[in-house]
Amino acid sequence: MGTWAWIRNVTGPRIYTEKALSVGEEIELETGPSRHIGSALRLQAGADITLFNGHGGEFQATVAAGGRKRVRVLVNKHRKIEREAPLSVHLGIAVSRGERMDWVIQKSTELGVAEISPLLSERTEVKLSGDRADKKIQHWQQIAISACEQCGRNTVPFVHPLTRLTDWSLQVEAHRKLVLHHREARSLSSIRRPDSLALLIGPEGGLSRPEIDSARQAGFTALSMGPRVLRTETAPLAALAIIQHQWGDI
Repeated sequence: MGTWAWIRNVTGPRIYTEKALSVGEEIELETGPSRHIGSALRLQAGADITLFNGHGGEFQATVAAGGRKRVRVLVNKHRKIEREAPLSVHLGIAVSRGERMDWVIQKSTELGVAEISPLLSERTEVKLSGDRADKKIQHWQQIAISACEQCGRNTVPFVHPLTRLTDWSLQVEAHRKLVLHHREARSLSSIRRPDSLALLIGPEGGLSRPEIDSARQAGFTALSMGPRVLRTETAPLAALAIIQHQWGDI
């Protein structure tokens, strides 16, 4: 189904909920989705919305009772449709400063990534630990949810807890593992289509030589994205777009 075709079939704004969804039932949504519907969108009783919870397809629903903090909806119809990429990609990316990480989470979700692992590397300048790290992970997971609401995905990419880069490269499982490194001559076009893929991206200062060597020992193939050095927020999106064009659904 083409992009415009499914947009015409979606009823109202798309809302993610963790609640179980069943046709014919009336449920009260959580505080976050309720505030979004009642305060941000200001939808009244009778308004149409689309719900999804990551457990398969999406549901056409109607606002049964609206308020700014509490909204009840009637689940009307289930649509068995998914918009997932045919290639499962696990993105491991070193944490970057400011809003760059938010941007990568949002756009990589739109580009179909299945899992995201924020990584700590030798040259990572962001210091996160304890409660601050947990709050960041929750924040990034919410960004992935919002991106799914916007782009039409019904399965939300899982944002993993913060991990050391060297630990992740040893632990991640995928049919093919790639690490971007601008000093390499090998390009993505030389790689055969994998069944699943792990993609490793370094921080602003790049990966250190020991980190590249460690990734190679863990089964990663190093390759470049061309003659120009891409920023840490540009490299994963360029790579994912090419991957989805070459092996996915773009």
